[in-house]
Amino acid sequence: MTSTQYSDGRQETRVENYTKFWQKDLGKEGEVDNQNRVESYTDVVNGITFQFFSEWLLVTEDTGYYDGATELYEYGWAQSFHFSRFYKGEAFVASLARHEHYLSAQMSLRPGMRVLDVGCGVGGPAREIARFADVNIVGLNNNDFQIQRARKYTKKAGLENQVSFAKGDFMKLSEQFGENSFDAVYAIEATVHAPTWEGVYGEIMKVLKPGGVFGVYEWCMTDTWDASIPAHKELAHAIEFGNGIPEMRPLKQAREAMVKVGFVIEHEEDLAERPDEVPWYYPLEGDIWKAQTAWDCFTVWRMSWSGKLVSHTAIKFMEMLGLLPKGTYDVGESLKVAADALVKGGQTKLFTPMYLAICRKPAFSES
Repeated sequence: MTSTQYSDGRQETRVENYTKFWQKDLGKEGEVDNQNRVESYTDVVNGITFQFFSEWLLVTEDTGYYDGATELYEYGWAQSFHFSRFYKGEAFVASLARHEHYLSAQMSLRPGMRVLDVGCGVGGPAREIARFADVNIVGLNNNDFQIQRARKYTKKAGLENQVSFAKGDFMKLSEQFGENSFDAVYAIEATVHAPTWEGVYGEIMKVLKPGGVFGVYEWCMTDTWDASIPAHKELAHAIEFGNGIPEMRPLKQAREAMVKVGFVIEHEEDLAERPDEVPWYYPLEGDIWKAQTAWDCFTVWRMSWSGKLVSHTAIKFMEMLGLLPKGTYDVGESLKVAADALVKGGQTKLFTPMYLAICRKPAFSES
């Protein structure tokens, strides 16, 4: 089957085939389906990547659809695609930055350190942390589309001498960078896409210098989640389906994997368990009355019924006109499932996007 290769790095078949990795009825998902996604993890995550940008940015540079509306969408969601905690009255973008600063501070990043960002997206966190901690960051991503945008934004910010980007597979870090090559490594809601946590954490362990630090915000099902309960299992599959995740796993497995590959866990906490008045998932609820600032009304509105109607209708017509890859609309429908599942997971405390772990590679490790 031939695949249309777009100028920005997208491949049409990845988008078109994305939903085929799941059963139409998520309640009928089985171990064979999980294994298929794990073995094809790069296609799973790349299939969702362009849809994510289409959904929230409504941009295709190869067709010239890059104007003031795009800038508005990018500002509305910012360039850091992750969740965060909120203080009462705190702006959305301020919350994102604080979440990144907190990770940097917990890792004790210092000026001049060489740091690897595993799964860097379009580089929002890398640029923010580089400014905050005055470190040199290499952002790793396996998607050409995101890397192109990351480099453009970094040059615009004047940080191209401090923040760089490389295409690669986070399951092969040591092959690409060599062992003992970074002072610190962090991952923000990225390593959940790995086929196994032991595999990706083991690679991170290898590229860290002895005594180096690894900090992560991990997506997990909490220890309250029980795979033997059908409703819990279906919730996990719904989160997988809408977010390009091969397999959702419980928090305890993340902890066990870190220890198994040789890390010493210095600090760990599920930040979603903090008694915050404003929950981390509130932007997904689509209730503009909960917006913390006037500008955030726009961010929240996009997840309301009317916001979804506008964006999904636009995507459907753009796909019909050939401006978006075939299958984009179907993947967009999966994002609706994802939003509902993430909110439900947050409300029931069965899911967290912010299990924080600060780990140390032993100073005399042989890795």
